[in-house]
Amino acid sequence: MINLNNLKPAEGSVKKRKRIGRGQGSGHGGTSTRGHKGAQSRSGYSRTRGFEGGQMPLQRVVPKFGFNNVNRVEYKAINLSTLQNLAESNNLSVVDVQTLRDAGLTSKNDRVKILGNGALTLKLDVKAHAFSKSAKEAIEKLEGTTEIV
Repeated sequence: MINLNNLKPAEGSVKKRKRIGRGQGSGHGGTSTRGHKGAQSRSGYSRTRGFEGGQMPLQRVVPKFGFNNVNRVEYKAINLSTLQNLAESNNLSVVDVQTLRDAGLTSKNDRVKILGNGALTLKLDVKAHAFSKSAKEAIEKLEGTTEIV
C-alpha cells in the first residue's frame, strides 16, 4: 500500500548532482571538466556574443545589404473586386477605412490604398488613404466619389 511515508520517485528518474572539483576520486577533479589552459578554463571568463573561438564571426563574414527607409509608408492594398464583394454582401454605398476594418480586411493601424484590379459595377463613395490612378478612374466612371482621408 502506498502511504506518504513510503513514497519514492520512479527508478532512474532522479540523478545525482555532478560535484565538480572535489578530488580525483570523483572523476571530475583536476581540471574540473574545463580542459587544459585557455580563457575558458579560467575563472571570470564570459564568452562575448557571437564569438566563434577566433574564427571570423558570421556577422562579420556576411556583408551588410540593402537600405531601410525610415520614412517609408506601408499601405494595405485593397482591390476593386474586394470592394465590389463587400458592397454587394453588406448592401453598402459608402466604403471607408472603418468599414474595411469591421469586415476584417485591415488592421487598426493600417493605411489603405485602393487598387484597380477587378471590375466594379456599383456606384460607391470610397474613402481611403490612397488610390491608384486606375482605381480612381473606375470609381468615378460609375459616378462614385473618391476621398483621401
